[in-house]
Amino acid sequence: MVTMDSDLEYKRIARPTQRIFTGRVVRLMDGYTRELKVGQPVLVAVVTAASVMGLLLLAIRSLLSSAAGGGGRRSWKELRKGPEFLVTPLRLRDRDNRLFEVELHGHLAQSALHPADWVQITLKPQDPDLPPRVEQIVNLTTGQLLRPRHATLWSHLGPPLLLQAILGALIVLAVVVLLVLV
Repeated sequence: MVTMDSDLEYKRIARPTQRIFTGRVVRLMDGYTRELKVGQPVLVAVVTAASVMGLLLLAIRSLLSSAAGGGGRRSWKELRKGPEFLVTPLRLRDRDNRLFEVELHGHLAQSALHPADWVQITLKPQDPDLPPRVEQIVNLTTGQLLRPRHATLWSHLGPPLLLQAILGALIVLAVVVLLVLV
């Protein structure tokens, strides 16, 4: 009997279709992780450029035998997997007392949202099978502007790999320019 009630409640949950939604927080559901997809062309470009710089650094290290070996590099599989980010379903009621669900990607301070807070949410559509994603929240009850913090492709790849890729791309560009000019 309990599952029937929850099934009926689930069927009554709508998804907002407008970009800005104003309503009252009913409940923050338990969060779960979802993996961010990493586009292979971007990853190939970054890893290739970083490899050029890596080879140059390896050559320099071999000349200076006193230098310590390189740190542990992440494998292609680990880089391709992408970062995981927290997804928290958020249930809201509008002024007509209809129940809606949206997804909050990333982290907010624990004290940022409470049941019964009135909020104005800016939404971004996702896959048609998923509720819209929250871009920012204005908590009308407390007057706070909230933006969830989540992992990105660039934070997943990390500053060392990106710096190495930039330097590698500059070296390749310099070699190409020299070859064209000579």
